[in-house]
Amino acid sequence: MMKIGMMSFAHMHAYSYANCLMTLPDVEIGGIFDDDPDRGKKMAADFKTTYYSDQTDFLASDIDAVIICSENNRHKDMVIAAAKANKHILCEKPIATTVADAKEMIRVCQEADVIFQIAYPVRFSAPIRALKTRIDAGELGDIVAFRTTNRGQNPDGWFIDAAQSGGGAVIDHTVHMVDIMRWYSGQEVTEVDAVVDSYFHNIAVDDAGIMTLEFANGIIASHDASWSRFPEYPAWGDVVIEVIGTKQTVKVNVSNEHLRHFTRGEKSLSHVFVGNNKDFDLIVDFIDCVTSGARPSITGFDGLKSLEVALAAYESNRLGKKIQL
Repeated sequence: MMKIGMMSFAHMHAYSYANCLMTLPDVEIGGIFDDDPDRGKKMAADFKTTYYSDQTDFLASDIDAVIICSENNRHKDMVIAAAKANKHILCEKPIATTVADAKEMIRVCQEADVIFQIAYPVRFSAPIRALKTRIDAGELGDIVAFRTTNRGQNPDGWFIDAAQSGGGAVIDHTVHMVDIMRWYSGQEVTEVDAVVDSYFHNIAVDDAGIMTLEFANGIIASHDASWSRFPEYPAWGDVVIEVIGTKQTVKVNVSNEHLRHFTRGEKSLSHVFVGNNKDFDLIVDFIDCVTSGARPSITGFDGLKSLEVALAAYESNRLGKKIQL
């Protein structure tokens, strides 16, 4: 029986990941560490496991791996502590709030010889994976450009506290799609030009950003990242990529697999998602890596490279010029 520990329920994805673990045979939630005792005790009761108020005691237990869903600025300390305790790690995105922290996390995990995987569930979307297969088969020809969006709702709380989150919508909603573009093209971003601001909410961090990117081989891309969706919107938001190739262009909306549900009330129309469970497939992939000792499909390096682009967008906006990577 593999035992997976949960480190913090600060990020809402923790609930989904824990529910996924509960459905897997030969896997159990071996404990929960959370520095919010009320939240931690409730989650331990809900998921029928042990609550730990002390991180050292939690990491000294017989868990095999951890899933980290803390505030972004705490990823570094938790990852390093888990690695030194010989636990394999799945860490929520973004990997960290600074490039220096991300690099140190990668180094420590390599030295400890533990798996360090970043939680990018969009990679496990069925239509995203189907398009990857078509690209690899040459159906689109050479990729010339990308157009991408990731527009959702303001998560509020610590997400709008820059000290804890590292930024706003841009750091939250850029890393996913940069990861997909890197995965599709096998190329790194070399130039970032961005405009970042708060347009939809009266908050101290950005809630939107438009950026243009250039890749090492000349591919160009645009990305629209925002918290622009209001609570009554039929869906949480959208995650869209359009791949322009020399043979054909294909557009995929990760959220498009849904039923339209009409009812009375303030939110009369809802989109009920009926596609594959990306979080579940991400968790299964992580468990398989831990079991087999294989290299994770989404590495710390992947997390670092997408973080670099998000941070460069902020720098581009601050300086009013293109940033070279």
